[in-house]
Amino acid sequence: MSVLAVIDTNVLVSALLSHHEDAATVQVLRAAFDGRLIPLHHEDILCEYREVLMRPKFRFSAQDVADLVGLIERIGISVEPRPTGELLADMDDLVFYEVAMEKQAESAYLVTGNLKHYPVRKFIVTPSEMIEILKEIAG
Repeated sequence: MSVLAVIDTNVLVSALLSHHEDAATVQVLRAAFDGRLIPLHHEDILCEYREVLMRPKFRFSAQDVADLVGLIERIGISVEPRPTGELLADMDDLVFYEVAMEKQAESAYLVTGNLKHYPVRKFIVTPSEMIEILKEIAG
């Protein structure tokens, strides 16, 4: 069984920078690649992924970024969210929240390393919490 989840940009950055295969962020990305987690996305999310991952400080190659974002787009589900009216501390995060909200009937999650950027909701989880959810589902 697969879980639907929006992956916040900070989770991707952390996974790509990690030197530890057992890091929760790396495991979240691996779960997406092996089909246990289906990434939800919107064009604004994909654009943010590209923009952030291409920042010189990360030193990721343009090809690697294009390949990763392209893969997320192919294996994921595009979602056109309705406005929620939610006000967030960083309104750039709103699309991540609204995409997850749009799929709440299907128990979608938002995986982030910055819980403080979002309202407290059961579907907004850390990478470690997402790994535990995936383990529970796998039985």
